[in-house]
Amino acid sequence: MKKIFVSIGLINPKNTVNVGSVMRAAGCYQADQVLYSGQRYDRAVKMSTDTKNVSTSIPLINIETLGVDGLADAVDLETKIVCVDLIQGATPLPAFNHPEKALYIFGPEDGTIDQKIVDRADFVVFVPTIGCMNLAASVNVLLYDRLAKSARGHAGDELIRQSKDVNNNVKVRI
Repeated sequence: MKKIFVSIGLINPKNTVNVGSVMRAAGCYQADQVLYSGQRYDRAVKMSTDTKNVSTSIPLINIETLGVDGLADAVDLETKIVCVDLIQGATPLPAFNHPEKALYIFGPEDGTIDQKIVDRADFVVFVPTIGCMNLAASVNVLLYDRLAKSARGHAGDELIRQSKDVNNNVKVRI
């Protein structure tokens, strides 16, 4: 069984475009799973935009199928709970040190994270923008920040060769 280190938790997402983009980000940044609560996404899933079909390699799980009460109950006790939202008193993302094992919880597109979840969190962070960002954009920024602060953030040409498609043969000329 694969050991889970990075989980993304989405509270009652409604927009399939956002969930598809979150799945693409999960694949690009090597998250281990995406969990979600609520029923809105299940009703809209037929219009999914997971363009790289990441959901075949990274689980996308409605927590109701796990028989747990909330997103935080869907991970083991060693996993740190990190709420990501514009919440007063939160730590700005650039100043945040990511835990090794984390569940990053994001609120719904048309709301915020419930106070009970924030109170249970180990950390609360926000992306210091003017106004709120789109859900998928927030997940991308968070996962990029985690990558940039890790040893994997100093990759080079080998990663580029593995990641690019056949349409990209451009090179930097020195």
